[in-house]
Amino acid sequence: MNDLDVLKVFCAGDGRFGNPLGVVRDGRTCPDDASRQALAAELGYSETVFVDDPERGVVDIRTPGTRMAFAGHPLVGVAWLLDIEELNPPAGSVWARGDGEFTWITARPEWVTDKRTERYASAAEVDALPAPPPGEGWLYAWAWEDEAAGRIRARGFPRRPDGAATEDEATGSAAILLTAQLGRALNITQGEGSQILTAPAPVAYGIRR
Repeated sequence: MNDLDVLKVFCAGDGRFGNPLGVVRDGRTCPDDASRQALAAELGYSETVFVDDPERGVVDIRTPGTRMAFAGHPLVGVAWLLDIEELNPPAGSVWARGDGEFTWITARPEWVTDKRTERYASAAEVDALPAPPPGEGWLYAWAWEDEAAGRIRARGFPRRPDGAATEDEATGSAAILLTAQLGRALNITQGEGSQILTAPAPVAYGIRR
């Protein structure tokens, strides 16, 4: 497919790590639900985005097994790729901006309905978790690395039978949820070394690339 872009979102400061994302710039090449879901399953990324209207930012987000109303790292990636100020996934309007080095989006924590956060005593305990840990449902395991500085160690486990990886390298929506729960700006290191920076706002939360 010649209109497929593959990005890495939430890379570390040196450009390593990050979560892969597939972006189909012209959604008309996959016009129906079945073809989109088949491509998302074939690619196998945690999410693939189909752009239905690049001017208005209308997008369709798919995991290998389902359609999503909202997801963080796909929207950050598409905002950077298309260089637009507003995205419109099914959940609602998402504003985006770039500051020269980073791309920010704003989103509401109540859009994150399928994930649970769990605090651990130390970063070492988070690192020692098997992938995935026992249990059901989407788990965002985290611990403070430096509470005063807002630095967090996290790992994300989808625990879903749709072909996605057993561990998510970087999860923007879970970072938004955790930021809302803690009520402060965070510097999150997730997975093998991906970086997510968040900041609470009066009505929304931002995550940057």
